[in-house]
Amino acid sequence: MAAQQTTGRVTRRRVRTRANLLDAAFAVFAAKGFGRVSIEEVCEAAGYSRGAFYSNFDSLDELFFALYRERADLIAQQVADALAGDGPDLDVPASVDRVTDVLLLDLDWLLVKTDFLVHAARDPAVAQSLLEHRARLRRAVADRLSRARGHTALPAVLGDADAAAHAVVAAYDGVTTQLLLDKDVDRARAWLKQLLTALLTDGSDTPE
Repeated sequence: MAAQQTTGRVTRRRVRTRANLLDAAFAVFAAKGFGRVSIEEVCEAAGYSRGAFYSNFDSLDELFFALYRERADLIAQQVADALAGDGPDLDVPASVDRVTDVLLLDLDWLLVKTDFLVHAARDPAVAQSLLEHRARLRRAVADRLSRARGHTALPAVLGDADAAAHAVVAAYDGVTTQLLLDKDVDRARAWLKQLLTALLTDGSDTPE
């Protein structure tokens, strides 16, 4: 029994150490950019030794990819949850409000995600991880749009629900690129709401 309790404490401590390293790395990567950060800087920010780092990650690359996957999975799940509660009818403005409140998290996440995109452009294995995350986002949107078919009409130019979901993610990409440059979160959120509402309707529901 004592051995089991000790193992449980070690496991919990290891999980907590890993989580703290990921949180510290998120802040350091966002501030300095991946490629300009050392293991020592991450350890210092988290308050751990290099030994604690290497007991959880083989390299800074592995930590960076683990961080991206953790945050990307969380966002994809938040989007799915934001869209899951409605009935068959699609209230486009209300759904857009919920999704944009989730998608536009913060500038730090966008900086980390952009670093990951640059790496993905040069490494097919990294690109696959990014493509899988984007596919999860699109599936969450496409599933919601599919449930609304027959109840709420989408503009014919968008094609099917999958094509419409691609358009939604593309709109998000464009808005967040501008956000990285001008740092105006409120304007980006308002712009994305207007853009997605106009995209998914005939434009008559677009906010004034």
